[in-house]
Parts: sequence; structure tokens; C-alpha cells
Amino acid sequence: MAVPKRKMSRSNTRTRRSQWKAKAPELVTVRIRGGEYRVPRNLVRAYQSGLLPLPE
Repeated sequence: MAVPKRKMSRSNTRTRRSQWKAKAPELVTVRIRGGEYRVPRNLVRAYQSGLLPLPE
């Protein structure tokens, strides 16, 4: 595992952290048990197989 060789300054730490931006997941419409639901694209298979409860 990579380990820093010296202490990082506070401003550098905050700059590094600020580069990560969260974005809303892309929702797709799927038909499950006769109903239409909007779920994140990467979780479609989990909803279809019943691993996750259906959103209301």
C-alpha cells in the first residue's frame, strides 16, 4: 500500500478531496411484476432477481 513520505499540508489535503464530485445516478425504467419502476442502471439485475426490495 502506498504511504506518504511526509505530512501533507491542510490546503493540499482539501484540494485533493474537493476533486471528488458526487452525481445523481442514471435512472432507467424497468417492468417488474407488472409494475414500472425507475431504478439505477447498475442495479437493474439485482431488482429483477429479487435481491433488493422494490422502490415505492
